[in-house]
Amino acid sequence: MASMSMSVRIRLSIMMFLQFMLFAVWWQQLAAYLDALSLSGFQKSLALNSMALGCLASPLVGMIADRYFASQKVLAALNLIGAVLLVAASQVTSPLALTALLILQQLCYMPTWGLTSAIAMSHSPSDKFPQIRVFGSIGWVASGLFSIVAYHMFAKEIDGTSIPLLCGAASSLLAAVLALTLPDTPPPAKGKKASVVDALGLRSFALLKNVNFAIYVVLAFLVMIPFAIYWSFFSDFLKDKGFKFITATMNWGQAVEMFVMLLVPLALAKLGVKWTMAIGLVALLARYVCFLAGGTYDQSWMYFGGILVHGVIFGFFFVGGQVFVDKNAPPELKAQAQGLIFLVTFGLGLLVGNFISGALIDAYTTTIGVGPLAVKHYEWAPIWTIPVIMSAVLLVALVVFFRVKAPKEGEGGKAAVAAE
Repeated sequence: MASMSMSVRIRLSIMMFLQFMLFAVWWQQLAAYLDALSLSGFQKSLALNSMALGCLASPLVGMIADRYFASQKVLAALNLIGAVLLVAASQVTSPLALTALLILQQLCYMPTWGLTSAIAMSHSPSDKFPQIRVFGSIGWVASGLFSIVAYHMFAKEIDGTSIPLLCGAASSLLAAVLALTLPDTPPPAKGKKASVVDALGLRSFALLKNVNFAIYVVLAFLVMIPFAIYWSFFSDFLKDKGFKFITATMNWGQAVEMFVMLLVPLALAKLGVKWTMAIGLVALLARYVCFLAGGTYDQSWMYFGGILVHGVIFGFFFVGGQVFVDKNAPPELKAQAQGLIFLVTFGLGLLVGNFISGALIDAYTTTIGVGPLAVKHYEWAPIWTIPVIMSAVLLVALVVFFRVKAPKEGEGGKAAVAAE
């Protein structure tokens, strides 16, 4: 696609804004909220893995959008159901009930990441996608305003409470309405005979026959293991260090991401996908070096360094990877392919990463006292050392093993984008 109208661009941008804001407003402070409910380490890990489990539905939802229903209608339905489930989750405190509702909500929500990407790329050139995706980063930053406004208008801190869940529900309802105004994105494979493989959304796994695509998928999965400790548990670290406005503090990373995202197309054009993603992994390594050094030398300003590089990590590695996936997938598999990569990363990768991170944190945590007066003491130095080592190893692996050639003219989606 050579161009898109301003009207389409605006609607796609608002779609991204709402889709990420509705999640960030409650997810970033979830670990602190679960801690306030006195959930055990295992119960907390299970609840935090609701996001990862939600990604398991991504290929199936991608298949539905590829074959049966227009993507914007699927998106509207998922957001509407998700809003109802968030309201229900805000009303319960039982670990089992809360976890079950969060898992159901995420089964509706997480497929929307791949779905919104597929919608945006269907109506815009893929190399312009980061300029639309940047509004997701803006929406993520805007989620922090909920806690700031609540504090100044009502003298109430909502981080660590159930109120962010209601904020997410309201945003999800608004996103459902907006989805119905999006440009029509009909199923590209409608009417084609579907097999059991199609019914399960597994057709995209055929893309793994491409060696470079398979290497990317493996690396993306492994990257999520060190990435998870920040994504799911960093609010515990901030709370332990006495930070206020946890969501707003973490949102500094997304604030930088707004600007970094605009550099992704330039990086892809000048450096290729391999070195673009390598920059993302350099930033991942720098993050955990900052956290480790900040605690070792008692330099709390370094914690913000680790937060601020989030945009580089997400924009260069993950969004750069999404463009790589779009270039490799044929038209009838684009939605499923995006669903596949979210299944591998924020699904299976985050699932494994969360349990490893939870076990790592528990191994270096001592609880002093019992009941409401119990105090947890964390040894953060050894906790941060592990992701430092993993990030370094993965950076070397990407440089050594990921070797993609520039596509030949006329190969379209069957060839990979330039990487060298």
